[in-house]
Amino acid sequence: MKQYDFIAIGDTVTDAFIRLENPSAHLDIDKGAKEICMRFADKIPYKDVTVVPAVGNSANAAVAASRLDLKSALVSNIGDDYFGKECLDALKKENVGAEFMKMHAGAKTNYHYVLWYEDDRTILIKHESYPYSLPDFDDPKWVYFSSLGGNSEEFHKTVENYLMAHPDIKLAFQPGTFQIKMGKEKIAKIYQRTEVFICNKEEAQIILEAKEKDLKKLMAGLHQLGPKIVVVTDGPAGAYASDIASAWFMPPYPDPKPPFERTGAGDAFSSTLVAYLAKGMSLTDSLKRAPINSMSVVQYVGAREGLLSADQIEDYIKKAPPDYEPKKI
Repeated sequence: MKQYDFIAIGDTVTDAFIRLENPSAHLDIDKGAKEICMRFADKIPYKDVTVVPAVGNSANAAVAASRLDLKSALVSNIGDDYFGKECLDALKKENVGAEFMKMHAGAKTNYHYVLWYEDDRTILIKHESYPYSLPDFDDPKWVYFSSLGGNSEEFHKTVENYLMAHPDIKLAFQPGTFQIKMGKEKIAKIYQRTEVFICNKEEAQIILEAKEKDLKKLMAGLHQLGPKIVVVTDGPAGAYASDIASAWFMPPYPDPKPPFERTGAGDAFSSTLVAYLAKGMSLTDSLKRAPINSMSVVQYVGAREGLLSADQIEDYIKKAPPDYEPKKI
């Protein structure tokens, strides 16, 4: 069995980006929140469509780690359809190990439709109900655990038991929508086993069932669940990290031009941070590199194309403005 540095566990998907433009669609901001609006029952023209296979939180993380010179693999499920084969081909091209991918006869591969308008998107999602199982992947340095479908509750116990039986594995947990909806009590042992926990500010508030806006207090609440390192992102405003003893704010890396499409920015940040920790860097040095991949990803369509190599990230570090540093808070 090949020994991996980084194994990602979670659903994978094909994203179809359908680019909408005026006058076929517009944003309605009069109701307190942005809504994308189109006339019902019309034939809506679109500009173009871009199909990106083998994405999703965990797949994106596996690719990011591979591009950063880690030996990475993905544990996931696909159907035996055209899109499943396309996902396997995409992973192979990225040097991501696919021997732990399970192809299910007669099943469909997850396929999402991304309504892309201006620089952001609304995603129509559907997770197929695969029978989840966990292969024996030995003892990688890190496991990156993220988004799964709504029928995966029992599978979390399987993951928990594997991690307990392999205490040398470090766990990074970036919860997906269903994992957050499950509630912190049902997966309490996953939180307790976590080395690095990453979510955004709104997700932190949902997990803690709190309206707290102070990022340091949110991180303190997440630490109480068990993670040794907590990272909370705040979109274009930057990110915050804490190792209990100290906390930092990391500003975003300056955009070379306005973002083109924002899918995958959070995954790029999270996976890059964990990849550099897996490479042996300190939290602050890893935190300094993570926003660079986010900046790059939003210059392209989809979550994968803009992911950088380690050399490219170091080039951006050299060109960074003087104030681009983690700031202790």
